[in-house]
Amino acid sequence: MERRLTWQLPHWLFTELDLTSPRRSDEEKMELAIDIARHNVQHGGGPFGAIVLDTDTGRVVAAGANLVVPQGCSLLHAEIVAIAFAQAELRSYTLAAGNHELVTSSEPCVQCLGAVHWSGLRRLVCGAPLGAAEASGFDEGPRSAAWKEELAARGIAVTDHVLAERAGAVLADYARSGGVLYNAR
Repeated sequence: MERRLTWQLPHWLFTELDLTSPRRSDEEKMELAIDIARHNVQHGGGPFGAIVLDTDTGRVVAAGANLVVPQGCSLLHAEIVAIAFAQAELRSYTLAAGNHELVTSSEPCVQCLGAVHWSGLRRLVCGAPLGAAEASGFDEGPRSAAWKEELAARGIAVTDHVLAERAGAVLADYARSGGVLYNAR
């Protein structure tokens, strides 16, 4: 018997946000990731957003929203969704064929950090620190204290705390509103 999984990006991602304009600065890129997170909460998803960009052109290759609750799969974190759809868009299992970066509204959890290691990305840009997600009730899993250095050793540059307060506010608002915490425990 054949089995199939299908992930679908939400319609609002393409109708409510501008995914076509190039973004050059880290702040412009992060604004879009935060806007994805905020819109996602408004549409019943988790408070995380991510985009994969072509670093040379500033063009968004793929966007990802946290789809864990709406699509019923614990793997569908915003970073995973963005990476998977970017690879599908480029028809490649790796993003190393070009110069691609992941911009995410929060530092990656242990699952997403693993995906960054293997994805072929050249750069990671993070908004809210891990502590903001944990303070909102999310279990981000165990990470090495040297995770940034470990990524750098793999050729992945890390820039963190870009618009961190604004990104953290999405997480705090989600927690205050009683948003679903979909931790395994």
